[in-house]
Amino acid sequence: MVIGAAVVAVAMAAVATTASLASAEVPPATGEQQVTETIEVSGNFDGANKRFVGAGDLGDGGQDEGQDPLFRLAAGATLSNVILGSPAADGVHCAGSCTLRNVFWEDVGEDAATFRGTNATVVVDGGSAAQASDKVFQDNRGAGGSVTIRNFEVTDFGKFYRSCGNCSTQAARSVTLSNITASDGDVLVGINVNLGDTARLSGLNLDGDIGICDLFEGNDSGDEPEKIGEGPNSTTCVVS
Repeated sequence: MVIGAAVVAVAMAAVATTASLASAEVPPATGEQQVTETIEVSGNFDGANKRFVGAGDLGDGGQDEGQDPLFRLAAGATLSNVILGSPAADGVHCAGSCTLRNVFWEDVGEDAATFRGTNATVVVDGGSAAQASDKVFQDNRGAGGSVTIRNFEVTDFGKFYRSCGNCSTQAARSVTLSNITASDGDVLVGINVNLGDTARLSGLNLDGDIGICDLFEGNDSGDEPEKIGEGPNSTTCVVS
């Protein structure tokens, strides 16, 4: 995909640079709880800034796909004021629409959070994540809904957000990022342009050579998706 130089110049002018972050900000923990089996959340769960750490089957600290999460949120649930320590297993899973408010990952396990469901609206407001060698937020949702991530800080990461590139059921997914502070990372967003994915980004404060968008040709066969370009641009990866 060819991106006009003027489009890139205008978009990148909207991206600020910030001083290097030694680590993402995390509030002092009010206590610590070991989690040996996934905590199921329906309704509202306020952790009061307690640290939750994987133990037993959730405590190997690996990067393997298919791990269970520390928290599994039912559709419509809210998780707030929680610190996920190390190991964090597969972090947080949302079965449908969910809100993550002031959730902090000290050391991301496989992924920080994974989103699923059809017509699911996901809001991540506040919080931080660090040490995500692969992805922070994994979006496996079906058709409809949206993901909004705002007022978030991230450091030492691969991809901040990734729309699933090879899920068996695919759909056009949309993500909006605003007021994101990032350092020591590879790229903010990975989307599948052939499937109709879009990303809207604003209020970016970046330290280092961090890409804005990687553009992929997604598939439903399970094959590794092909990267076909980079953003920003004026259509699928828009920075303002």
